[in-house]
Amino acid sequence: MLLGLTVPVRTQVVKVVDATTLRPLEYATVSDPVTQVYTISNQQGLVDLSIFADSDSLIVAHIGYLPVTIARSAAANGITLQPAAFSLDDVVISANRWEQDSREVPNRIVAIDARDIAFNNPQTAADMLQQSGAVFVQKSQFGGGSPMIRGFAANRLLMVVDGVRMNTAIFRSGNIQNVLSVNPNALEGVEVVYGPGSLMYGSDALGGVMDFHTITPELATGGHLLVEGNAFTRYASANEELSGNINLKLGGEKWGAFTSIGYTSVGDLRMGSNGPEEYLRPEYVVQIDGMDSIVPNPDPQVQVPSDMRLSNFIQKLRYKPNADWDLTYGFYYSRTSEYDRYDRLIEYRNGLPRSAVWYYGPMLWNMHNLQLQHVKSTGLYDVARLTMAYQLFEESRVDRSYRRSLERIREERVDAYSLNLDFQKKAGLSTWFYGAELVYNAVGSVGTDRDIDVGIVSEAASRYPDGSSWQSYALYASNKYTIRDNVTLQTGLRYNQVLLDASFDTAFYPFPFTEASLNRGALTGSVGLAWLPATNWQVNVNGSTGFRSPNIDDIGKVFDSEPGNVVVPNPALLPEYLWNGDLGIIWRQRQQTQIQVTGFYSWLNNAIVRRDFSLNGADSIDYDGTLSRVQALQNIDAAFVYGLEFSARWNVNRFLTFSGQLTWTEGKEQEETSGDNFVPLRHAPPLYATTRAIFQVKRFRCDVYADYNAAVPYEELAPSEKDKPHLYAVNSEGMPYSPSWATLNIMAGYQIVHWLNIQLGMENLTDVRYRPYSSGIVAPGRNIIVALRSSF
Repeated sequence: MLLGLTVPVRTQVVKVVDATTLRPLEYATVSDPVTQVYTISNQQGLVDLSIFADSDSLIVAHIGYLPVTIARSAAANGITLQPAAFSLDDVVISANRWEQDSREVPNRIVAIDARDIAFNNPQTAADMLQQSGAVFVQKSQFGGGSPMIRGFAANRLLMVVDGVRMNTAIFRSGNIQNVLSVNPNALEGVEVVYGPGSLMYGSDALGGVMDFHTITPELATGGHLLVEGNAFTRYASANEELSGNINLKLGGEKWGAFTSIGYTSVGDLRMGSNGPEEYLRPEYVVQIDGMDSIVPNPDPQVQVPSDMRLSNFIQKLRYKPNADWDLTYGFYYSRTSEYDRYDRLIEYRNGLPRSAVWYYGPMLWNMHNLQLQHVKSTGLYDVARLTMAYQLFEESRVDRSYRRSLERIREERVDAYSLNLDFQKKAGLSTWFYGAELVYNAVGSVGTDRDIDVGIVSEAASRYPDGSSWQSYALYASNKYTIRDNVTLQTGLRYNQVLLDASFDTAFYPFPFTEASLNRGALTGSVGLAWLPATNWQVNVNGSTGFRSPNIDDIGKVFDSEPGNVVVPNPALLPEYLWNGDLGIIWRQRQQTQIQVTGFYSWLNNAIVRRDFSLNGADSIDYDGTLSRVQALQNIDAAFVYGLEFSARWNVNRFLTFSGQLTWTEGKEQEETSGDNFVPLRHAPPLYATTRAIFQVKRFRCDVYADYNAAVPYEELAPSEKDKPHLYAVNSEGMPYSPSWATLNIMAGYQIVHWLNIQLGMENLTDVRYRPYSSGIVAPGRNIIVALRSSF
């Protein structure tokens, strides 16, 4: 493609910029196709063309952009590169903890880059994952967002932030919302790894790994001080959202700093107008003259209460004294306001609300992360990295039954320490990745009861055994072997030892046990082959295993009430172990078309599920004034999941791209602890898909996209979902089910000048009223979005 510019060539230094954002591009390669002489742009996107004095034409290329060929005489006014619809040269980190060409990785990995995150304007990191079309997200309340991948969720998926595992000893088997602690506006990319990731990451990585990379501090080049920043503000009408974020980069030749400050405030969420009436919110509970009272909702489409606020802060410092050593320290802070558990507030008992109050206290996450990297070829490694981290997690729950004075308060704290030592060494046709990991979690848990009528506060049973601990120690080794230029074999083994200790307080409940301990080892591994039989084809075959050791939530949770059920501890739990196989086929046509299909099958031994239980010989007990069935987490012989994942992208021309993703998952688990009768798996979502048309010309981009979800009939609901009819629509036979739905959406952005971008969008144009499968809150109705981004 030739750029016809007519300015005479007097300038030798020109700038390479992004055609859409007008931002300078570092590491753009400018080369002479005849002599092969080349140079690379610096941080300001500047490149010196004096070495091409005798060249007729130049090729300009950058990863993630369409290459251009320009006449040497046409470069004086600068060079613009158009973002590519997709890249054949993607680099992924999560597969082996080190950068690696995606064409050498047999796993399915979906990468979400910073450009897409910025354009899609997610309210939270959970929304960011959902917008990618590659992850299904459940929400019990607006302050929620629990990803589901390949039939697994919560503590069977692993979250990693800058190389540190975020899962703790109290991640539960139900739905969790810790992904909200990640600020999407401070990310330079996300990688979603499908299938077991236990080889690299240990326990919990059964269904997949979500690997979040925050922005890295940059160093200055050319002897000048680097000063860069951007600011962002957004408004959304469905919940009166107001968000803002500021990022700042400073850098010298040997040091760099990155600061990010973000804040989000949302009001009560408004649902759509067209859909099941069962989803409406006709009334809610307030206190009038000290008494719980039911009042009509003036607008039943508004989900009262569902408001919340979220604050984020990141400070990273980097020091690189020479080419060999690189030290980075990061401090991360995230805190929510109190936010209501909407799904519990819409539950009724005997015709009256079950709860007058049910909310989460502020969710706090702090992390100190110190990374030291050494790059030097030695007998043991070429690159070594030490990662030490401390994390603090705080969360709480407050609930009170309707027209009862006793308010229950449960507060938890986890101090999480971790150390990772990772090495990379190239030896001939092989590259070795090996290392060690140590993890220690200390759990604090306190229970309090408060009588709101008289103000008396008393000690109560805690949610977890106070003072309990969970530890993990591991060694791993992985090898990438280049059999031929087009065939790469990846193998690996990991040994993990997990220890758990908990002491139960029998002052409140007469447990038939006082202690629980666990000391179990697990050997996991993987064998994968990436084969490129032809220029346009890639075949990936992968077999892997994964495991999840019971944590404190599994073994020691003390009385977590569910509708008509009460859950008790089970110290006899064993680890669950997963066997998985993947087959993936990718077809690419230059930078124009890509189609990918992946099939998988997973078999879970000793699966941990909730089943009926007994306490001191009783199958039911009185709990909070209700005769409740006793249940506990138990091991069953097996569960299995299988499915297909499809994605396609067609770059019609420089201006128009079509893309789509579709995921189909089926999962079953044994109805009892053994036997041949299987029932639907709770976290296997219905078929879901997204299609997208992207129009982009110079500074303007417009996406028109549709999201689809298939129905889940009553017969295919998991037993635990059938026990929550208040979350579902009602079929013609009066039974709960999850209807199918589809939404149409549009988002557009225009780069006014190089430092200012405006975005306008509308989600759910047809104002559909829908509730994603297993969710407690109804999704937003028609939602108008306005956002401004500035940079300097």
